[in-house]
Amino acid sequence: MALKWTLYGDGGTPPPGGVVAPDQRLSWPRTIGLGAQHVVAMFGATFVFPVIMGLNPQLAVLMSGIATILFLLIVNDKIPSYLGTSAAFVAAAGAIRAQGGESSDVTGAILVAGVILFLIGVLVHFVGGRMIDKILPPAVTGAVVMLIGFNLAPVVADLYWPADQWTALATMVFVIVVSVVVRGFISRIAVLLGLIFGTAFSWFLDTVSGPITAADGSEADRINFSAVGAAEWIGFPKSITLADGSVLSGAHLPTFSATFILLVIPGVIALVAENAGHVKAVQEMTKRDLNPYMGRAFMGDGAGTALASFVGGSPTTTYAENIGVMAATRVYSTAAYYVAAVVAILFGFSPKFGALVSAVPSGVLGGITVVLYGMIGLLGAKIWVDNKVSFGSPLNLVPLAAGLVIGIGDVALKFTDNFSIAGIALGTIVTIVAYHAVKPFAPADWLGDDAHGATAGTPGPTGGPADGPVAR
Repeated sequence: MALKWTLYGDGGTPPPGGVVAPDQRLSWPRTIGLGAQHVVAMFGATFVFPVIMGLNPQLAVLMSGIATILFLLIVNDKIPSYLGTSAAFVAAAGAIRAQGGESSDVTGAILVAGVILFLIGVLVHFVGGRMIDKILPPAVTGAVVMLIGFNLAPVVADLYWPADQWTALATMVFVIVVSVVVRGFISRIAVLLGLIFGTAFSWFLDTVSGPITAADGSEADRINFSAVGAAEWIGFPKSITLADGSVLSGAHLPTFSATFILLVIPGVIALVAENAGHVKAVQEMTKRDLNPYMGRAFMGDGAGTALASFVGGSPTTTYAENIGVMAATRVYSTAAYYVAAVVAILFGFSPKFGALVSAVPSGVLGGITVVLYGMIGLLGAKIWVDNKVSFGSPLNLVPLAAGLVIGIGDVALKFTDNFSIAGIALGTIVTIVAYHAVKPFAPADWLGDDAHGATAGTPGPTGGPADGPVAR
C-alpha cells in the first residue's frame, strides 16, 4: 500500500463524523496544506531539543524528515506519524558532556540505542507485544519515564534560567497560558509560539533596558542576529556558534564508548513507551487494528534514530503534537506526512534557518525547558494513572521509590576511578532489576498493574500522549 492513496470523496474536507483513513487522501492542495500544519506542530520541540543536547538543529530538522519517510515505509503507511527530535536522551547527553564526551560520543551512544530499539521491534513483531508487558509493566515504565524527565531539573536551574530569569519567567507564563487558555490548533503549537514570543521579548528588553550582565561579569545583548545575515540560504548543515560561545557541530561520524552507551540505554524504555502509546492512540482514533504493526513502529523509530545519529543528527520519536493535528482535522492520511517530511528536508538544507534557530536566547530556552522537562516527568505519572497502577502495593511502591530518588538525585555507584553508573542509568537498573527480583515473592493481590494487561504507554480515554501541546 506504500505511496498509494485513494481519493477521499471529492477530495474536500471531510463532513462532520467523516474520517480520512491512512490509505486515503484529500486533494493535493489540501494535503499540502495539512502537511504544512504538521511541520508547524513538530517544529518547536524538534529544534529546541537538539540545541539543548549540543547538536545541530538544522541537521536535526533535515534528518527528522528523512527518518519520517523511513518510518512510513517500514510500517507500510499503516501508522501516520512524524518522527521529531526525542527528549528521551537529553539528560544522557548532558551526562556524557559532563564526563568530557564530545558530540560524536553523544551521537554514537544514541546510535546504539536506536539499534537496540530496532531489535526490540523485530522481537515484538515475531513474538508479540505481551513480551513488552512482562518486562516493562506500566509501573516500571512510568517510573523510568518520570526519572528521565525530572533528572533534567538542574539543567534548567543551573544553566538556562539564570542566563536571563525575567525572560525565562515571561516565556514560561506565555507557554502555560497558550497551552491551557487558548483552544484548538494554536494550543498545540504553544512551544513554537513561546519561542517566538520569548525572542521578541528579549529584543524588547535589549531595546528598553540594554545589554544583560553575564555570570562572568561581561555585558552582551540577549539576542544577536548577525550570524543569520551572514549565513547562506542553501547549503549543508555546518557548525553553529551560539551566543554563549558554545559550538553546535555539523554533520559528523559517531564514536563509541561503553560508559556513554550505558547512559543512554534507559532512554530506549521511554521510546518504547512513546511508540506504544502513539500506536494505541492512532488505533483508537482510526478504529483500525494496528497491534500487528507495533513491532514495525519500534523498528521504524529505531532505524530513524540510528540513521540520524550516524550522520550527527538527533534521536527521533513519534510526535504527540501531530496526533493533535490529526484529531482536530480527522485526517489520518500518511500523504500529509510525506509532504511534511519533504518540507522539513528543504528547511534542513538552509544554513540561514540553522543560524536563526541558534539565535534563540538562553533565557527563552529556560522558560521553554521548565515546561518541557516537567511534561516529560509527568508523562510517567500519566502512564501510572492510565493503567490504574496501585501504590497500595509495596511491589509498586518500594522498588520504584528507590529508583526514582537515585535517578532524580543523580546518585552514583562508583566501581573504579574510570567507571561508574549514575543518575538515569543507575535509577533505571535499580527500578527494573529490583522490581522483577522481588516480584516472584509478592502476594497475588500485590500484582494489580499486571492484572490489567495494559501495554506500557497505552493511552487512556482522552487519547493518551496526544493530550496537551508538549506531551512527549
